[in-house]
Amino acid sequence: MLITLLREMARRWPSHDDEGATAVEYALLVGLIAVIIISSVTLLGGNIDAMFDDIASQLGGGTN
Repeated sequence: MLITLLREMARRWPSHDDEGATAVEYALLVGLIAVIIISSVTLLGGNIDAMFDDIASQLGGGTN
């Protein structure tokens, strides 16, 4: 029974003809996520820096 089940699963298992396409899709997703992160840091970096400078000055640390 287990062997029959394994054979049926192997028969229904999708072919690996689309492995290259999947790798390309993952690469595109990683690239898109990297662009979003870089854009966010670039756009928000100045605001975050100013916020930390304000917090440091309120705590008495100031900036050098």
